[in-house]
Amino acid sequence: MKKSMNLMAVVLAGAFVAGNAFAQALVKVDGSSTVYPITEAVAEEFQKAKKNSIRVTVGISGTGGGFKKFCRGEIDISNASRPILKKEVDECKAAGIEYIEMPVAYDALTVVVNPKNDWIKSMTVAELKMIWEPGAQGKVMTWKQVNPAWPDRPLKLFGAGADSGTFDYFTEAITGKSKSSRGDFTASEDDNVLVQGVSRDVGSLGFFGFAYYEENRDKLKAVPIVAAAGKPAVAPSSATVIDGSYQPLARPIFIYVNAKSADKPEVKEFVEFYMKTGAKMAQEVKYVPLPPKAYTYNSDHFAKRQKGSKFGGENKVGMTIEELMKLEAK
Repeated sequence: MKKSMNLMAVVLAGAFVAGNAFAQALVKVDGSSTVYPITEAVAEEFQKAKKNSIRVTVGISGTGGGFKKFCRGEIDISNASRPILKKEVDECKAAGIEYIEMPVAYDALTVVVNPKNDWIKSMTVAELKMIWEPGAQGKVMTWKQVNPAWPDRPLKLFGAGADSGTFDYFTEAITGKSKSSRGDFTASEDDNVLVQGVSRDVGSLGFFGFAYYEENRDKLKAVPIVAAAGKPAVAPSSATVIDGSYQPLARPIFIYVNAKSADKPEVKEFVEFYMKTGAKMAQEVKYVPLPPKAYTYNSDHFAKRQKGSKFGGENKVGMTIEELMKLEAK
């Protein structure tokens, strides 16, 4: 009896040590719902490769929400669907948080309508502005008010929440100022909520990352965008992002790695794995991979712990992959 109790004590002690070791091998990621599908796919493959000896948790609190946690030192990696902004740079600096910036893919931010919508063939940036600008609140309430050729049907809007980098990018690209938007729309940091909303109402309009559209093609219709007068309508796709014709809603998406966390073996291994598999995973979840040399740059910057952002605390609307690569090469 005594011998079996001693044996049990040894087993329990071993389990306790193993449990603590497992708990320590944890990589915490949070932030953008747009970047989530890529990071989650990478995390799943990484955990398989590591036989679950390292656990990666990936949350969705929006780009802004992720940066709040990141600048408080609560997470190792922040997913971001836009570059870190000056306010966030200052918050991180005040808290002594340094970071390594890594673009991981390109997204075609996608405007969608219900598939039963038979009057929309394309939309201009000017029409989108008329719908989404702050002055439209409580006034532009039907499709006909935007374009006389469209029906006098109620316009129901769905969009990213205020903590979302997608909201920041969309408003800057469409209304001309980040976060400048009407407030009478259904907002969520969870893109699946927006997908469901648009799919249920024929008069609806929404916007979110391309991966969520691709995953729900049977429930949604993507709207080709006319960037300016005289320009052709261009639909979101990998090809139109790569050739630079899908404007102004093509954008780079990022991960930001806490520089101190980068020295943890589990974080270091995860980021290195991310750069090796990121292109494949981006393609699998229907985003546009960067050229191979971009992931090589990232790996080199990470190895050298090259800190800071190349965006100067600002969003860069309409940046092509080619322009991003020139910026990265500096």
